[in-house]
Amino acid sequence: MLIYSIAGGILLQGDFLHKNHKNIGVLIMKLEQSTPDVNWQRAFTFTIYGTSVLVASYFQLYFSHLGFSSSQVGYLYAVGPFISIFSNMFWSMASDRYRTTKKMMLLLFAGQLGMGLLLSATSSFYAVFALITVFYFFYYPVFPLSDTMSIQTAQRHGKNFIVIRVFGSIGYAFFALSIGYVLGNVGISRTLLLAIIIAGACLLLATRLRDGVKTNGQKMEWRGLWNVLRQKEVLWFFAGVFCLALPYRMNEAFLTLTLKSMGASEGLIGWSLLAAALSEIPVFFLLSRFGERFKELPLLALAALMFALRFFLMSIADHPGTVIAVQTLHSVTFGIYYVTAIRYITRIIPDEFRATGLALFTIVWSSAAGLVSGTFGGVLYEQTGRTTFYFIAAGLALVACAGFLARHLLGNTKVPGVSMDSRKM
Repeated sequence: MLIYSIAGGILLQGDFLHKNHKNIGVLIMKLEQSTPDVNWQRAFTFTIYGTSVLVASYFQLYFSHLGFSSSQVGYLYAVGPFISIFSNMFWSMASDRYRTTKKMMLLLFAGQLGMGLLLSATSSFYAVFALITVFYFFYYPVFPLSDTMSIQTAQRHGKNFIVIRVFGSIGYAFFALSIGYVLGNVGISRTLLLAIIIAGACLLLATRLRDGVKTNGQKMEWRGLWNVLRQKEVLWFFAGVFCLALPYRMNEAFLTLTLKSMGASEGLIGWSLLAAALSEIPVFFLLSRFGERFKELPLLALAALMFALRFFLMSIADHPGTVIAVQTLHSVTFGIYYVTAIRYITRIIPDEFRATGLALFTIVWSSAAGLVSGTFGGVLYEQTGRTTFYFIAAGLALVACAGFLARHLLGNTKVPGVSMDSRKM
């Protein structure tokens, strides 16, 4: 399959992967021997990150191409995290309530496709603002719901969730390179055409997906969800996630500005993003094989500690090349954190609330933290400068590290209704 060829090409990059090419070759062979629905889920996970690359990196350039001012482009971006708070909860609760994720995916990509077509036909700021708001309503819930389907598919076939989710990282790396080259040749005006093509491909792939494991006939009940969310273990986890998400989103928002201030070109900025995306892939494979040997909270504390080191190094970096080198720490920061956090959620959130639990995780990690860090981080960066900005980011990461360790030392609280099966990924 084409995606496996792409995966093999990307995975064989880097010294670590070169030294372990035999093991990776075995993994690629196992991918080809997997059941069809696992392969369709991998292909789907690979493809959805094409839209992510467009939204994160190229929509801004497209809106500038339409003649919008910087403040107008800022408004178009600011509405995204706000809308995602409501859209994530709406679609994930609907998925849990009706016990289907596939149908929600079909509706989401049909909505993206329709909004993409309408956006391509208008250049008025107010019309674009209204349409992009609806587009975000269909865009943001895709990722927690995709993780839900990946977990369910992995459980159904006795596989590790990571061997499916890693295709998202491979897809992001592939699209980060290919979309830049395509738009460089055909022009930024074709951005929405690519968005339409990718949304259409995702819609077609979604028709081949399967809804996941059954939840013993249990439908979602609001009282049960509230009882789960009130558990100390759940509250402590989300508090730690939010504390770590703030510095992560601060860095994400101002990394480009930091590189620009050092004289980096747009091409070098692109390579910094690619370095981060590629670095997490070997960690995903290692965790898929050895991660179950370690408890989640100590791993989360380790990831937070490495985040603190990463942000400290950013505070003293004075050259674009140094920043790119620091970006490779994405492997032992986000790589460890993300996989472990998802694994922890499957332990503390019962199956019947899985999609809603992942949506709440996305809201805390992405939406709420993005809103706060965008406002707070902008003022902090402008008033105190890059060094203090990253010192504070490192301090917040250390607080998160202390929180995860404290919870581990206090002991785990067993959450009612969580089956042993839900702990497998």
